[in-house]
Order: sequence, then C-alpha cells, then structure tokens
Amino acid sequence: MSEIMDALAQIEKEKGIDQEVLMETIEKAIVDAYKKDKDSDVNMQVQMDRKTGEFSAFIEREVVEDVTNPATEISLEEAKMHDPRYEVGDVVRVEVQPKNFGRISAQNARNVIVQKIKEEERKSIFNHFQCKEKDVVTGVVQRYVGRNVCISLDDKTDAILTENEQIPGETFRPTDRVKLYIIEVKESNKGPKILVSRTHPELVKRLFEKEVTEVADGTVEIKAISREAGSRSKIAVWSNDENVDPVGACVGLNGARVNAIVSDLRGEKIDIITWDSNPAIFIKNALSPSSVVSVTVDVDEKSAKVIVPDNQLSLAIGKEGQNARLAARLTGYKIDIKSESQVEPEAEPTEAETLS
Repeated sequence: MSEIMDALAQIEKEKGIDQEVLMETIEKAIVDAYKKDKDSDVNMQVQMDRKTGEFSAFIEREVVEDVTNPATEISLEEAKMHDPRYEVGDVVRVEVQPKNFGRISAQNARNVIVQKIKEEERKSIFNHFQCKEKDVVTGVVQRYVGRNVCISLDDKTDAILTENEQIPGETFRPTDRVKLYIIEVKESNKGPKILVSRTHPELVKRLFEKEVTEVADGTVEIKAISREAGSRSKIAVWSNDENVDPVGACVGLNGARVNAIVSDLRGEKIDIITWDSNPAIFIKNALSPSSVVSVTVDVDEKSAKVIVPDNQLSLAIGKEGQNARLAARLTGYKIDIKSESQVEPEAEPTEAETLS
C-alpha cells in the first residue's frame, strides 16, 4: 500500500489537501462500501496505518446475555473466549479480514482520492472567488455561447458574461483581455457559478480604486456614480484632504489615469465632478460640461429648477437627454432645465436652497 501513501503525499504537495483529511475520508468510504455490500447493521471501524498505508478492520459488538442481533451483539460466553475479563455491557473489538477486503480498500481509496480532489478544488475555487465578490478581475475571452460570452478567469475557472451584462455594441474576439465586475459567486453541483458584469456601475468605481492611489487609500472618496454603460458615466468625488484636488487626482497627469479606465471600458466617456453637500452646488457640478446660471432646489420634493445660458441648453440636456438624465441619477434630484430666454422674471424663490 506504499503507493497510496506516495500518492497522498503528492496530492498534498500539489493540491494542498491535507493527508489526514484524505485518510479519514478513505476510512469512512471503506466502511460505507463494506456495509452496503455485506451488512448495514455491523459496527465496523477501519484504520489506515499513517506510515505504511495498510488497512485494518475491526468489528465492535456489545456483550449481552441473549443475542438478538448477531451483527451488533455477542454473547457473554463467546466474549469470554476472547478475554475472560469481559462482562455484560462491555464492547468487544475484534480484528477481522473480510473477504476481498484488500480489493475493496484499494478501489475505494482510489475513488475517494479522485472525488476528494474534485471537491477540494471546487471548494478552493469557490473560496478564492467569493473573496472577490463585488471586485474587479481580468478575464480572457474564450468563445461565444449563443449571445453569451465564455470568459476564462484562470486555468480552471470560467465565467459566463450574459448578454444583458454586456456593454451594448461591444464585441469580443478569442484571447481578448477584459475587466469584469463579479456580481455574485454561487455554489452548484458542477462547481462555483460566477456571475460577472461589464455594465454594473460599481465596475467604474472599482477601476478607479485600482488606478487612482488616492481613491484606494481613502484620501479621495467616490460619493456617487451614474452610468449608461458603453456611452457615458458621471462620478462625483470628494477629497478628505484639502491639499488634494479630487478631480485632478482621478484625471491624472495629462489624463493618464482616466484614459486608462476609458480604455478598459472600450471608449466610454467619463465625467468627473466634485461632490458637494449643498445640493444646489452638487447639481450645478453634475450638469458639467454645461455652464449654469442658477439652481433652485426643493429639498423636500427632491426637485430642482435649473437655468442655463441660451447657448448651453442643448449641452445641459445632452444628446437624447443623456446629460440631464445622468445628472439626475447622480444627485438623486428631478431636474427641470430651462434657458434664460424661456424663463420670465419671477419673484425670489422660497425653496430651501438657491444657487445663482
């Protein structure tokens, strides 16, 4: 049986599965196999020698006056044949050598090793990627499966990027490297199921955390994100250090930092604006790159009226309303935008906050 011990040592080295765990599993599997083949009532124990790999089998029977179940009981008379000191209520442990025990042991040892390796590998993969939930990983495109994309996360693990988690219009070729946001890791009979996304707003946030040191260390906070994947994103940032410009830190020298993220997102435009606790200022910033004349905010209604120069109206609203829509999602306010010529002179507003 030395080949079994050699195999267990190799598995422990290559797979990181403790030999003791494997040996205990093998012992249990042999007992289960014997009970299934011979007698399910028998109280059998199997011990595997930790040095040689040899197996020993023992049957345990309780000493009784009258035997009703020979599989689990032994008479006092028979027990005293093993040892005259036995009394009623004692447990007699007798070593046995069942027929075909060696074959059963070797076969089950092999089966258990194979099964245990699969289980431990699945468990290892699950634990590894569960720690990466809500984070970004890099994958390599393998192939299309219908309209979904099979992406390799490592040598043993694939994820499926479903059609609804793909950026609209984005296409892939085999061997393309892509950044993915792990939404969730689930256990299944076939191993871990890893749900990934290219459209999730948190993907943008995680990319900034990896690219911008000040975001990673907490000096700069990303307060809010609104995103229309593949087209445009807006992020609101704030600095906890008055000496650090949050927008400048995210943009980087000559735009190097933000451009790296834009490249990861295949050209998606990113507006970086300064967050402010004053909603009027925050809304003004959120409508960038448009200029704003004034912002009147109703805090209770979570609504705002914004006036912009006549020549900035289309810019403030954006193509198909995108700029205004993203600004509204970013700030959490319903925003009504009008140009100066559309607004008749009115009395001073009484709403909670005004910027002009």
